[in-house]
Amino acid sequence: MTEHPRPEERRPPNDGPRAAARNRAALLVAAREVYAEQGLNAPLSAIARRAGVGQGVLYRHFPDRSAVAAAVLEENVQQVEQAAAAPGATLSGALGVVSWHLTESAAFISLLHADEVNRDSGTHAYARSLSARVERALRGCLPEGHGLAGDDDLMLAVAMVAGAVTGPTRAERERRALAAWRLLGVEVGAVRPFPG
Repeated sequence: MTEHPRPEERRPPNDGPRAAARNRAALLVAAREVYAEQGLNAPLSAIARRAGVGQGVLYRHFPDRSAVAAAVLEENVQQVEQAAAAPGATLSGALGVVSWHLTESAAFISLLHADEVNRDSGTHAYARSLSARVERALRGCLPEGHGLAGDDDLMLAVAMVAGAVTGPTRAERERRALAAWRLLGVEVGAVRPFPG
């Protein structure tokens, strides 16, 4: 005799496009978390597992590693650009947003060290492009004659701070970021996402 599932045991109906949108959103949340912990070279299988979907679902939304990284990091870079372009924007305010992203995400740190990302991957070229956008945004806030106005000084300072952002907790990473900026003699505003 064939047993039919009782109504409370039936699988939910296929949501079609809504399921696809939910899966993509879950993958982005999972990727942000996994990248925050492990950086841009985290295995894609860890992202799919964290999102609760199969790797096939991940590849339907993101054909390769660089597509996942691009989707996750684009938001970080856009926030820095918005902070730098906001009315009355200051370098210290924009650096506060940069510092927030540094304390939140190992992936954002990797982005600012784009030369260290696997050069053979599409991620490398995209990371360099995003890093250049961060630099352009910050340079737009640099007052004339600022100590970081030299050719490589601004991004070297950001990379130095990124290197100092270590620690088991977000509070410890933020404390270290602010200490590094202070040692460089650079004023930093509130460490927060944009808009704050």
